[in-house]
Amino acid sequence: MTSGQAGSAGPSAVLRRALLAWGLGDVALGRRWAGIAWLVAEILAVAALVYLFTGLADTSGYLIPFLAGVLFLTAWAVQAALAYQAALREGAGRYLGGSRAAAASMAWLTVPLLLWGTGFWLVSGTASSPAAALDRFETSWPALASGGSLDPGIETYGGFSASARTALGTLQRLCAQGSLSSDCSTSARNLLRDVRIAVVPADADEATASVTVVSFERRPSRFLGIFSATELVPVPRQTLLTIHLRALPAPLPGGLELGARRWRIVGAAAA
Repeated sequence: MTSGQAGSAGPSAVLRRALLAWGLGDVALGRRWAGIAWLVAEILAVAALVYLFTGLADTSGYLIPFLAGVLFLTAWAVQAALAYQAALREGAGRYLGGSRAAAASMAWLTVPLLLWGTGFWLVSGTASSPAAALDRFETSWPALASGGSLDPGIETYGGFSASARTALGTLQRLCAQGSLSSDCSTSARNLLRDVRIAVVPADADEATASVTVVSFERRPSRFLGIFSATELVPVPRQTLLTIHLRALPAPLPGGLELGARRWRIVGAAAA
């Protein structure tokens, strides 16, 4: 594309193209090599983002891929704005009143920003802490009642499923005896209504969790320190399962270490 041909593309058209892919705005202005450089940069940035997300999204280093994604979107906006400014300079005096259209075009970047900001937190951090690893366990635990299996990503040894199945069997017996909530037999998930999991950190890289059946007692309390009231307080009744967790190194693909850790269940014992 020649400079003469570039003159036919107004700033708004250049901006729209730049928002489609990095460098298309520069190509529309006749700056072919600048456009190719931006396009190559986008490909490399996407590859780096996928690399970081794959290796770190579920670890204690989950903020690294998140911030990398924000940086990617920022670079996307910057290259589009630079192309738009260049188009304004080349067409000085010929294009007036396009600021509103430009602002509306730039506003479309809020869509990928919203998708990234929302979607990332739905899938990230699933092994970033003991609580996150235990949440995955609690979510898949009821599946054992129907012959299913636990989430394969939460443990590092093969004996945990047997311990979890034994603890679930204890819950089923308590339900049959009428010791749990009245609807505990409706579904396997209802068995967990009277279960609480408490995490006790041993050090920075190890923790122990107790899975306990509780009952609820009504005890007197004070509202605003003045009015008499009552509250339901969970009282531990029986420990079902003791779980040991450890934070393991989580290198990126290829072995690159950034200090991230991935919490895994490394041992368990049914009571």
